Amino acid sequence: MIELTNVSKNFGNKTVVNNFSLHIEKGSLTIFIGPSGCGKTTTLRMINRLTPFDKGNIFVNGTSIIDIDPVELRRKIGYVIQEIGLFPHFTVFENIAIVPRLLKWKQKKIEQRVEELLELVTLNQSFAQKYPLQLSGGEKQRVGLARALAAEPEILLMDEPFGAIDPINRLKLQDSFLEIQEEIEKTVVFVTHDINEAIKLGDQIAIIDKGNLIQYDNVSQILSNPANEFVENLLGQDRNIKALSLEKAKDYVLKDGFITVLDTESRESVEKKMKEKNIEIAFSLDKKNRLISRFVLEKATETKKQKFIHDSAPWVIERQNNIKETLSKMLEIGEKQLPVVNRKKEFVGIIKLNNIFEEVNKKTNIS
Repeated sequence: MIELTNVSKNFGNKTVVNNFSLHIEKGSLTIFIGPSGCGKTTTLRMINRLTPFDKGNIFVNGTSIIDIDPVELRRKIGYVIQEIGLFPHFTVFENIAIVPRLLKWKQKKIEQRVEELLELVTLNQSFAQKYPLQLSGGEKQRVGLARALAAEPEILLMDEPFGAIDPINRLKLQDSFLEIQEEIEKTVVFVTHDINEAIKLGDQIAIIDKGNLIQYDNVSQILSNPANEFVENLLGQDRNIKALSLEKAKDYVLKDGFITVLDTESRESVEKKMKEKNIEIAFSLDKKNRLISRFVLEKATETKKQKFIHDSAPWVIERQNNIKETLSKMLEIGEKQLPVVNRKKEFVGIIKLNNIFEEVNKKTNIS
């Protein structure tokens, strides 16, 4: 899909990218990571010709980008940056519609595309007429992603897109982006300086230092076989724990051990069903399968009567949460099992603490 062959770039007497070669598969999410000034952003910008290279060549679908008009090339490649770059005097609709209008799409097609994209990035249609100043940082980033996807590009370049977002919302955006990528399957090149973000998001990681490609491999191989001391230091001493980031909550979802009921059903009806089926947990869903609440039927003991509890705001696990995040949340709040939802808050099943402990024991060699 994307091929960099012996690519070099100099700024004056300084070489910022040195004889750089790698192949990026179609539909993969490739991370460029390294210290500040290592050449990762420069390499990213050379792919869409925002920065010209001095030596070597870059191919997209077998065609050298030198042979493609730079404006046409950029219109076919989505680009998301940390500062987002939304036009403040344009509405969200107008920001997303910029490239389709440049491509002279019909108005109806543009309207349909904006509607699709707002749904994709989980913003409701009321956001279309808002201005950037009315949005939070996370909402702006979602609009920036929608704009980058507007003309249905095959390739998406992302330069530290979540770097300016606070840690909690950053994790949510990462999870949401993984869900979106699972659906759209774009070829993504993503720059970050955060090794945890790289491990969580990447299919492959390119580790760069002083303009040189130090190691390029899938995440599992890099964690188990770092190329040298520089890579080891970048990964940190908790490599085995970081390996838990490769496992997602979606891989541990269980579909049994509970019942689901409609949110219109009465408490009495739910309690009756749970007792008849000898089930301790029930989840209340709306007509769109979104999780609304949880019912718990606690067992009676010699000293305690059976209790029927309604939890109107249950804790949830996002299906793209990694196992490290999931374990931390469950231990913090003291839950042995939690519901799992997707980015649209649709219920997909449950995850149990004992299953996670089994995986932790395997990864960390705890007997």
